[in-house]
Amino acid sequence: MHLLDGKLEMESLKHLLETGTSVNAPSDLGEQSLVHLAAAGDFPCLLFAQLQAGADLNQQDVFGETPLHKAAKAGSLECLRLLVGRDAQIDVCNKNGQTAEDLAWSYGFVECAKFLTSIKCMQSEKPHEPSSRGHFIKDVSKE
Repeated sequence: MHLLDGKLEMESLKHLLETGTSVNAPSDLGEQSLVHLAAAGDFPCLLFAQLQAGADLNQQDVFGETPLHKAAKAGSLECLRLLVGRDAQIDVCNKNGQTAEDLAWSYGFVECAKFLTSIKCMQSEKPHEPSSRGHFIKDVSKE
């Protein structure tokens, strides 16, 4: 099942929820998990619930895309904030060599791209320390 529009995404999500699918189990031939679908469909509440249930927020599908890539392509700043706040790796490249930041720029989601750029800059300025899991990162893209 490939995701072509919001209706198909909702049908995929509904099917997965009804069948009690494991949080990291691929839902289709694209190896997209429920977390991928939630991020791609701009469903932050569902994304949050799946992350609380132990979903892998850095899991890659057959295109090498993580939920962060999906949220960037969807222009979902709320999902991006949630994933980054949970320590999603922002430097992962898909099979085309693109990061989530690259995709946000290429899809024209400037606010999302600026947010990811600011996070990348913040992370490169200080040594890598584990963040407090579950805390949201301040959005400095508007400053």
